[in-house]
Amino acid sequence: MTPRTALNRSLLAVAGLVLLGGGLLILFAGLDIYRRQDLNPPADWPLTTPDDVLLGSADRAHWSSQGWWWPAVIAALAALLALGWLVDQLRRRRPGALPVGGTPPQEGVELSGRTLSDAIAAEAGALPGVEHAAVHITGRPAHPRTRVKLTLTPQGTPGATLDALCEGPLATAGRSTGSPPTRTEIRLQVARHKPHRAQ
Repeated sequence: MTPRTALNRSLLAVAGLVLLGGGLLILFAGLDIYRRQDLNPPADWPLTTPDDVLLGSADRAHWSSQGWWWPAVIAALAALLALGWLVDQLRRRRPGALPVGGTPPQEGVELSGRTLSDAIAAEAGALPGVEHAAVHITGRPAHPRTRVKLTLTPQGTPGATLDALCEGPLATAGRSTGSPPTRTEIRLQVARHKPHRAQ
């Protein structure tokens, strides 16, 4: 497990615990469990009976009467949305370079993800029954994913083409990088027949 994956899982676990705690707090108050079970919650506990609310009408009136309240809320939500969009734009969609030489990779030896994509596409495009091939490698360098889109000729057979692709270009790419087979998504489509003029 990478440090980034561990951090993501830790943050998800904390968020899940916070949501679970909030849900149990609301559930206990809504079902009036404190009174039914003769439990004494702390004095400043926010919800203890079904009639309690998190933000009372006096608090709501106090905050909403402030001139800066609603613009601040809207600005904060817009800032969060913009920050999420920016992070999504900056996140790398495809690996810049892939390690070569297996696990662990040879030090300093890397292969451009675009170069590998182009090589697989060129070899796949030369397979019998293939009219066009497009390949994109996405994901992180440690766990790349290969997406292959093949356009078959009207005479091409999907089964034979799929076997040839797996045994040819994809196997060659695996041997070239010295890495185990990556997750691969393959989409096949058939080229449209060109209309023939009857004479």
